[in-house]
Amino acid sequence: MTDSAPLRVDLLTREYPPEVYGGAGVHVEYLTRELRRLADVRVHCFGAARDEPGVTAYPEPAALDGANAALRTMGVDLAMAAGCAGTDVVHSHTWYANLAGHTAKLLYGVPHVVTAHSLEPLRPWKAEQLGGGYALSSWCERTAMESADAIVAVSAGMRRDVLTAYPAVNPDRVRVVYNGINTAQYAPDPGTDVLDRLGIDPDRPSVVYVGRITRQKGLPYLLRAARDLPADTQLVLLAGAPDTPEIAAEVQGLVTELRASRSGVVWVAEMLPKPEVIQVLTHATIFVCPSVYEPMGIVNLEAMACETAVVATATGGIPEVVADGETGLLVPIEQAGDGSGTPLDPDRFVADLGRAINELLADPKRTGEFGLAGRRRAVEHFSWDAIAAQTLELYRSLLA
Repeated sequence: MTDSAPLRVDLLTREYPPEVYGGAGVHVEYLTRELRRLADVRVHCFGAARDEPGVTAYPEPAALDGANAALRTMGVDLAMAAGCAGTDVVHSHTWYANLAGHTAKLLYGVPHVVTAHSLEPLRPWKAEQLGGGYALSSWCERTAMESADAIVAVSAGMRRDVLTAYPAVNPDRVRVVYNGINTAQYAPDPGTDVLDRLGIDPDRPSVVYVGRITRQKGLPYLLRAARDLPADTQLVLLAGAPDTPEIAAEVQGLVTELRASRSGVVWVAEMLPKPEVIQVLTHATIFVCPSVYEPMGIVNLEAMACETAVVATATGGIPEVVADGETGLLVPIEQAGDGSGTPLDPDRFVADLGRAINELLADPKRTGEFGLAGRRRAVEHFSWDAIAAQTLELYRSLLA
């Protein structure tokens, strides 16, 4: 970088549009958009070739075809690192790209910033999904975290988790920069065409879940709590991409049980386009986030921006997003200390979750007030332009 040249930043990520399936991908999409107003941003991602200028996608190495998934990820990372030549700073997102960032740091002598969206030590159930690859993913993350020039935590709760999981990390290197939301895009949609197509009745109350089917997201707890919802309440699940056959079977069994005893259970397994999700969120009476591990929970912000009241677990960074008694209700949880987030008393958690949902269903006036307050909070505290400015300031501090 010269005095006249803009700062070059290379963002390293598994997910990038149109291949986005989780909160980290949403984060990188909007961070890229705003950072491009301030710097020369190059994106390196996984998957099929992209048409967008400044974006390079990397397929899995053919020589690793059939190998463990984590090993294939590491192969992509090495190719991504090679593509970062000429950068001023590299910024990796999730363990999938952390090795690429660490390798580029060593290869080119540039600062490496890591954003902690989640932590492998706090997701031990991934051993079910990755087998021996979980040891590899954990190694990639730990190596990057302990060597990074700076770590961005997406909430104060995540900052605490980083320092607990990785005590070798210097606390001064961990900065809190919140996830954000595009409140121009995520805004109330009064239309009903999507609801009509999906079979959702806009005249009936609805409880909505949006997320992947993983242990982290806690969907089985919501399905058990739904047994006690009023008969006229719909349960709408925008839920797909199960981590394992075991949790897929568990969710399928619980949904089948609910459908046998009540109407209005709508399950959409495919990923819907954002505008369609926004319409579903807008017409929801309550959005529920039953996660047992959530560094921040950007999906809560999305619901709030659509003027929808939220019921969410009081874990991780969620209490920094959902203002209890103002934009929704937080459900207490006592969790195992093994990093899994498992409730110590699952039945009590399910009962408390159901109680909070039913409390809001019984008070439409309060629920509407929570929705309006949620929109205000999203607009005032979680804009992407402010987040991009804070991130650029961090980059410059590392190059000073």
